[in-house]
Amino acid sequence: MPSPSPAEPNPADRSAWAVFLIFLRLGLTSFGGPVAHLGYFRSEFVERRRWLSEAAYADLVALCQFLPGPASSQVGLALGLARAGYAGAFAAWAGFTLPSAIALIALALGLTQAGDALQSGAGAGLLHGLKVVAVAVVAQAVWGMARSLCPDASRRALMLATATLLLAWPGTSTQLLAIALAGVLGLLLMRPAADAPHEPMSVPVSRTAGAAWLALFFALLLSLPLLLQAMPSQALALVDAFYRAGALVFGGGHVVLPLLQASVVPPGWVSADAFLAGYGAAQAVPGPLFTFAAFLGAAMQTSPTA
Repeated sequence: MPSPSPAEPNPADRSAWAVFLIFLRLGLTSFGGPVAHLGYFRSEFVERRRWLSEAAYADLVALCQFLPGPASSQVGLALGLARAGYAGAFAAWAGFTLPSAIALIALALGLTQAGDALQSGAGAGLLHGLKVVAVAVVAQAVWGMARSLCPDASRRALMLATATLLLAWPGTSTQLLAIALAGVLGLLLMRPAADAPHEPMSVPVSRTAGAAWLALFFALLLSLPLLLQAMPSQALALVDAFYRAGALVFGGGHVVLPLLQASVVPPGWVSADAFLAGYGAAQAVPGPLFTFAAFLGAAMQTSPTA
């Protein structure tokens, strides 16, 4: 059955405010993590609103999966950008992200203000329950991704070899090496039977602007650590840690956890219990998992060691 073609442009639907309201509804109702979010987007923007075709959406998802950072948030930004320009991209980000970010900031303030009450009695039980939820959700996410992305023996073997490599030599450089090697092996050994259909997606960004944004990405990645050495401060250290977490981690929210944990727990910015409790709570709110960063930032501001 052929995929639906995009509907005729609707001027009211192309305003940044309309984009914000559409993504706000998704931000308030999109439970289930990044894979589920991509399903919600497909239902809303391919099947219902016909903003783009099935093939164009598949290409967009593949591109965002290839890039570092949160794939579902990047897909939302790209949809808003294509629909209403830069204002639409900001509106899509705000609508989809703010509900869970606000909820997690409020939770962080509540957890840190509660103090010792959370370390005993009902509070300790609450924290323990959130940590158990975190373990269960991570296990479920890994199992779900393995079932959908490793359907045959060759992909399962590649997955096990990659997992072994990462467990034996953990670290960001190993992650990048594993991704590069897996990409080469996939290109050589796991080619699809036929080329998938491709439809260009109209995005109101020139090549010059795209090159400028890409240059800014690398400039910040390289200059923030140098700036931190020249002007040490906790605020700048926080910006550097979270920028690296978004810029160097491939695979979505669950994969970023080790890097975030290594950035905020050993320096004492956030306790290990608060980190796990916040991650467990992040599973109970809709929207992107990367808003867990909002919880960490709020927890740091009220932490006695901050």
